[in-house]
Amino acid sequence: MNLREVTIDEFDYPLPDERIARHPLAERDSCLLLVRDGDGTLITRRFTDLPGLLDKETMLVYNNTRVINARLRFRKGEDRQGALIEVFCLEPASPTDYALNFASTGPVEWTCFVGNSKRWKEGTLSLPVSVDGKEVILSAERVGREGNTSVVRFSWEAPGVTFARLIEAAGELPIPPYLNRATEESDTTDYQTVFSHIDGSVAAPTAGLHFTPAVLDAIDARGAVRREVTLHVGAGTFQPVKSDTLGEHEMHSEFISVSRSLIAELATTERSITAVGTTSVRTLESLYHIGCLISAGTFSGEMPQWYPYDENHPRLSRKEAMAAILGHLDAEGADTLVGTTRLMIGPGYEFKVVDGIITNFHQPRSTLLLLVSAFLGGGGEWRRVYDYALDGEFRFLSYGDACYFQKPKS
Repeated sequence: MNLREVTIDEFDYPLPDERIARHPLAERDSCLLLVRDGDGTLITRRFTDLPGLLDKETMLVYNNTRVINARLRFRKGEDRQGALIEVFCLEPASPTDYALNFASTGPVEWTCFVGNSKRWKEGTLSLPVSVDGKEVILSAERVGREGNTSVVRFSWEAPGVTFARLIEAAGELPIPPYLNRATEESDTTDYQTVFSHIDGSVAAPTAGLHFTPAVLDAIDARGAVRREVTLHVGAGTFQPVKSDTLGEHEMHSEFISVSRSLIAELATTERSITAVGTTSVRTLESLYHIGCLISAGTFSGEMPQWYPYDENHPRLSRKEAMAAILGHLDAEGADTLVGTTRLMIGPGYEFKVVDGIITNFHQPRSTLLLLVSAFLGGGGEWRRVYDYALDGEFRFLSYGDACYFQKPKS
């Protein structure tokens, strides 16, 4: 199958508005869990049953990214009574390193969406922010444009105050647009996973929202091991595919970071690898292809969208690909692989790392649904799974219920 020629109409389904969960359940781990085993059997369970469903030799890998208060609201004019300008921070432009940018106590630049952009053609916007009981003025100046985004320089005068503290105090947590409501105070905790601790995402890795300390303790008691990766989720994750065919769709770029120790473990482990969320899937699968790029001498820091389907792909084993990354890190004197990925996973994709997926129910016509379809196999299997959920009582999208998919048996 040529993925580029696949039409997005094949991945549409009717999603009634009342099936979209606007808020999470009071107990996040009490949600439903749709289980599809390797034989294709569908079973309805509760998320608290997950630890007992995992093989004792499982390696559970989840995304430790934390959602930032990316939405900033400025008003024009010295009295700040003018037009409302919304600045939505997407990714750091200077410094480009997330950690350095957040730790900066001086001016930083971010690539942003700007709402009501026509009303902000020039000049500096300002926003008073309370930090430790003191007022700090956060200023924003547009210094460049890149397509439908702008580069915005943020500056402030407050010794010792980092950009991380400012955006935490000044910004608003961005919840998904399909929830069709304003951010509420409860979202500040509901829309973060219990294992989030690396700032950078503008959307949560929502499969992780179901986990609680009790579930994690039960997984440990089961004998499975838990590992972390970082992928900072971008706003592009919410964008449906608008082109007729997948070949016309440009995947968004997202930052990934993986420790040397995990890469070394992935090279030799015989454990079954279960990824929590599509972001962890994309990170782990991107690792394999990055190793192949390094082996071929063509890695430039980004995993290209169509590389897995390239006829010149070296098709290394997982062990060989991870060994190539380890050699690259040795040469760089680095303990962490950092890069970006545009990986497109769709029908016909061959999974090289992931054996199981824990995920939510995704939007129609989305790249996330394409990924699920690829994992479940051909023949419209994804539609059978989603019909089962729609016929039942499952809740959909970010605050909805969960799925646990095991790799189909060959």
